[in-house]
Amino acid sequence: MSWTRVFVLSLLTTLLILTFSRVVENAAVRDDTKPANPRGTARQVFMRGSDASNFFRRRTRRSTRYYELVAEQRVKIAASEHRREYNEEQRNEYENYAEEDRDEVNERSRETNEQLREYNYDGLYPRYYWFH
Repeated sequence: MSWTRVFVLSLLTTLLILTFSRVVENAAVRDDTKPANPRGTARQVFMRGSDASNFFRRRTRRSTRYYELVAEQRVKIAASEHRREYNEEQRNEYENYAEEDRDEVNERSRETNEQLREYNYDGLYPRYYWFH
């Protein structure tokens, strides 16, 4: 039974301190079973049409951060477009160079074959008919 005495004494001392303390001015609890203004909660949720249209008109304005993001995206898109055009130009130049090089090699080999054919021509054409 000694713990109950300690518990009761601690409660009494706490009550005494709270009673005479200057921090606590009022210990009465307000009865909020009925709200003071029954339309107060509805007024917080619903608003007049003009106020609502003004609210949405204000909400449609974009922040400066939005415009910064849009500008940054435009810069990135422009950079990627320049990079794509540059790569396409380089590829076209290489394709033209490769085509000219192939044509030149083919022309040289054709000329070489013609010269060999003329040099080795013995008047009998086609040769495989005479070499069984």
